[in-house]
Amino acid sequence: MYLVFTTNDFPWLTIIVVFPISAGSLMLFLPHRGNKVNKWYTICICILELLLTTYAFCYNFKMDDPLIQLSEDYKWIDFFDFYWRMGIDGLSIGTILLTGFITTLATLAAFPVTRDSRFFHFLMLAMYSGQIGSFSSRDLLLFFIMWELELIPVYLLLSMWGGKKRLYSATKFILYTAGSSIFLLIGVLGISLYGSNEPTLNLELLANKSYPVTLEILFYIGFLIAFAVKSPIIPLHTWLPDTHGEAHYSTCMLLAGILLKMGAYGLVRINMELLPHAHSMFSPWLLVVGTIQIIYAASTSPGQRNLKKRIAYSSVSHMGFIIIGISSITDPGLNGAILQIISHGFIGAALFFLAGTSYDRIRLVYLDEMGGMAISIPKIFTMFTILSMASLALPGMSGFIAEFIVFFGIITSQKYFLISKIFIIFVMAIGMILTPIYLLSMLRQMFYGYKLINIKNFSFFDSGPRELFLSISILLPIIGIGIYPDFVLSLASDKVESILSNYFYG
Repeated sequence: MYLVFTTNDFPWLTIIVVFPISAGSLMLFLPHRGNKVNKWYTICICILELLLTTYAFCYNFKMDDPLIQLSEDYKWIDFFDFYWRMGIDGLSIGTILLTGFITTLATLAAFPVTRDSRFFHFLMLAMYSGQIGSFSSRDLLLFFIMWELELIPVYLLLSMWGGKKRLYSATKFILYTAGSSIFLLIGVLGISLYGSNEPTLNLELLANKSYPVTLEILFYIGFLIAFAVKSPIIPLHTWLPDTHGEAHYSTCMLLAGILLKMGAYGLVRINMELLPHAHSMFSPWLLVVGTIQIIYAASTSPGQRNLKKRIAYSSVSHMGFIIIGISSITDPGLNGAILQIISHGFIGAALFFLAGTSYDRIRLVYLDEMGGMAISIPKIFTMFTILSMASLALPGMSGFIAEFIVFFGIITSQKYFLISKIFIIFVMAIGMILTPIYLLSMLRQMFYGYKLINIKNFSFFDSGPRELFLSISILLPIIGIGIYPDFVLSLASDKVESILSNYFYG
């Protein structure tokens, strides 16, 4: 196994992908009991990585170019022509920056973790590398390797630092995700071996290949199962509430903010780009599934007693808008789906963080045991209320504009009949009405009433500077995107037009 340098450009992406896990490995040499040293070292690594990524993209990425940029091509394994191919475009730049931002804040949120702190933070950095690697891979096998790289850290973070049912949740998570990865691997091997004696794993070359209809449908189904588990798409979503219910809230931030978005990214990057004819055939079914998902999750959420499980079902509901945007096959629809990926990354991570800080104070997970917290912790109450409003798509917040653009994408779609579009929009609207019901009832059960106040010796601290800083750091981009969505849309608009014009209208 060897590397051959095949491009003249500076290897920005390779450094960005390899740096977190390499720097994390050096933590083995830090003091075993130096919790503060481990925490600050990890935060410094994440901040440095985020600054490096931002600098590389600001000075080297051209927004009006839909082609792959910052491309790198290294010969890795000569035996079967395996290359280390990296590159970004408008579709991946937003998710990479989101990954850096959320991971940096998640490491800051993990300050209360003291048991095996060194290993905990190493796993977070390993996830960081795997997630950025997935978003920047231009080789299908490399994409699969990076996809698998972040599964083991999540399993260990859940099984070692989770709640009472952590082993059950971790086992369920690995069975679902590793099981779906088999379909991804079969799809990768099948699509690369078809039509040639030598495997073709380059995404640029595969995008120009055509397949028999039956074979393309089989490939599409295989990839769809893999990405449906990660997204998650019902009925393959049941691992998510259990995982969120038991994981430490810093892990929940990474799961809600980034992990779920990898499935949606895969649907666009592979199913839409590589298999356009099959996607055109399956999109009506995806549209129906996405609509059912919004209603089902929004209806199920109020019945959840566990606070984090209720927020988890809200994530499932919001992912339905992404599926609908992808299946609309329109410029606004796909742009809205990409905006919802970024928007929900911030909102989901923020809600799980606030749920975790509340748990740190009262040590209660069930909503019917809470009540009256607003008087004692007004700062957490204020932030929780504002971010719940963002989740229920209040105008001026990122969730509203993302869902509105998805609505517009369905209305303008030429693929569906008027009566079916009216029906879909009507059902989506019902889902948007159900969303305030479960979010506002959650706030009422947690913060209003007098239940906890009447308990003897009831008192706990409000949000500290670290928690307030973290909450405001996530809130600012949510408001910023809500007021000026072009900040995100301009990154991906040319790539979206390229996908739709080349593969659907060309």
